[in-house]
Amino acid sequence: MIKGFGGIFWRTKNLEMITKWYSEVLKLEIGNWNGTMIKPESGNETIFSFFSENDSYFPLEQQVMLNFQVHNVDETIKHLEHMDVPLAKNLEVSEFGKFIWIEDPEGRLIELWEKNGEL
Repeated sequence: MIKGFGGIFWRTKNLEMITKWYSEVLKLEIGNWNGTMIKPESGNETIFSFFSENDSYFPLEQQVMLNFQVHNVDETIKHLEHMDVPLAKNLEVSEFGKFIWIEDPEGRLIELWEKNGEL
C-alpha cells in the first residue's frame, strides 16, 4: 500500500533562520515555499524504524530523528568544519556504514549516514 514517504513536516520557532541553516549546512535547496524535494537516487533507501520509548540511541526528549544519507561522510565532515558546525557525535563505523550526528539551531539531532554496500 505504501509507495514511499510523501514528506517530513515540522514546526519551527524561527522559519527564516532554520531554512537558512538547512540550506547552508546540509546544502538543501530550500524553495520560497520553505521546503525542498529530495529525489531518490539509485541505491538510496528510506529507513522507517521504531525505537522503544526508553531506547538511548538518541535523546529521550526527541521524539523523531532525521537521518540523511550522504555520498561521502569524510567530505561532509570537511564541509561541516568549514561551516563551523561541530559534530554532536563523532564518526562511528559499523556494518551498516559510517555515521555522524550534528545538531540544528533548535537542538534537534540529525544523523548523517554513508551507506556501506547493500543492507
